[in-house]
Amino acid sequence: MTIAGWLQITLILCAVIASAWPLGLYMARVFRGEKTVLSPVLSPLERIIYIAAKVDPKKEQTWLGYTLAMLAINGLGFLLLYALMRFQHLLPLNPHGFAAVPSDLAFNTALSFVSNTNWQSYGGETTMSHLVQMAGLTVQNFLSAATGVALALAVTRAFARSGVTSLGNFWVDLTRATLYVLLPLSIIVAFAFALTGVPQTLAANTEATTLEGAKQIIALGPVASQEAIKQIGTNGGGFFNVNAAHPFENPSAWSNILSIWSMLLISTALTFTFGRLVGDMRQGLALLTVMYALLVNGVAIVYAAETSGVPSQIAAGVDPAMGNMEGKEVRFGQALTALYVVATTGLSCGAVNAMHNSLTPIGGLVPLFMIQLGEILPGGVGSGLYGIVVMAILTVFVAGLMVGRTPEYLGKKIEAREMKLAVLAILILPLAILGFTAASAMLPLALSSLANAGPRGLTEILYAYSSAAGNNGSAFAGLTANTPWYNTTLGIAMLLGRFAYVVPVMAIAGAVVQKTKVAASPGTFPTHGGMFVGLLIGVILILGGLQYFPSLALGSIVEHILMQTGKTF
Repeated sequence: MTIAGWLQITLILCAVIASAWPLGLYMARVFRGEKTVLSPVLSPLERIIYIAAKVDPKKEQTWLGYTLAMLAINGLGFLLLYALMRFQHLLPLNPHGFAAVPSDLAFNTALSFVSNTNWQSYGGETTMSHLVQMAGLTVQNFLSAATGVALALAVTRAFARSGVTSLGNFWVDLTRATLYVLLPLSIIVAFAFALTGVPQTLAANTEATTLEGAKQIIALGPVASQEAIKQIGTNGGGFFNVNAAHPFENPSAWSNILSIWSMLLISTALTFTFGRLVGDMRQGLALLTVMYALLVNGVAIVYAAETSGVPSQIAAGVDPAMGNMEGKEVRFGQALTALYVVATTGLSCGAVNAMHNSLTPIGGLVPLFMIQLGEILPGGVGSGLYGIVVMAILTVFVAGLMVGRTPEYLGKKIEAREMKLAVLAILILPLAILGFTAASAMLPLALSSLANAGPRGLTEILYAYSSAAGNNGSAFAGLTANTPWYNTTLGIAMLLGRFAYVVPVMAIAGAVVQKTKVAASPGTFPTHGGMFVGLLIGVILILGGLQYFPSLALGSIVEHILMQTGKTF
């Protein structure tokens, strides 16, 4: 580790927070229906959309109506994307003549992009036509991100409102998230990526002659536009197979900084939106402090692990000064690679600028654990906020037990119904992850996909299902996942991690919004101070540790111990 490296990390995170503050306040105005700087241009278009869709923007929905509307639009999106991939060989904008995507891969990919996971069991530049990339995958990048923002707004309103049954209108929230937030940011970021050298073209691949005289096919396409929403919406699905490690997708240190900034921006901004809408900015800042405290600690561990080197490499005469550079791009360096690794897994992004499977055992354990914590640090666009609110509910319950009072959060009493639903929500992730991992660790057809044996092989399977259920999408690439077994089971894990999780969360919102706020008393546990922040961090880590420590011990921790003796996998 170096001072220069930490300075880079610090400046980027400070830039994110400095940008997120005004964006968060802007989003609060947008979702309150107030006028903004973009209203003169976008308000007429917004009204046209409501008229065309026959949506009454003043008619609000209960939690059930809101949830059913969300499930309906995402179900339709899944069917349309699946059909696009299955019939891409018959559709235009397919200059390379790609064949139809196999049914199991199309199922996996459609669920992947609809759920904001963007797990890719294929190489984008060799599988998907330009039409599928633009009209299918990119559209779902917008829709899945807007869905997350809408759900976060519904949960926020549950605590901001009192004694009502409505949580807002899903169609209005979805439209405003897309028009006023995602589209403007994506246009700006797409132009910025193009300026850094990311290609944006509808032309077919080009052929080049190498210095040795051989012919090489160079893949091209509408990369900058997809890259923008991929990062802004914490989607993570790359145009190219190696994602943001590809020189066309992430050509320089500047594009790398832009990638990190853009993927952290909205999730961070939503904490400020939360604070403004509930009427107490300190509440949002408390959640932000928890998110970034754990994020920075994760970066420190990965940075230290990767710069310490690998004993077997040092014994073989490799210069230890640069640390473990296997699977990393020298144009990014160790510091910004460590930040990218932890940010993309603390979020639900999953974009990668290095090979996660080439990280040291401890360096790989951190991103895996970040995913397993529920990707709330700071989490996916929208999903990070409602995920950490569930953890906050559990935290005030623990605090209530310690002082013998009915727990309260933001003036709302947290009672048996809310606790049952919160526990149900947090059980979905470990059941999906550990259940499918256990099955895959026993079945020969699943084990045949492993490229590595021992603890590394177990970690590859565990990481795959953690990434799918956590809606992350990154991978330990030693696992060949493009098989019927993995395409199907990973798809089911994505479905559970996104939609089965959000139903009890919305039910909590539906119960809370009906309660009247109670005035704070001397015995009320404050949820904006250092004690709450520390307790929330403890609850997050203890829950993660209890659920996943045995599997992590059998994988990454055992591998780290063996690595110190010179044995690698």
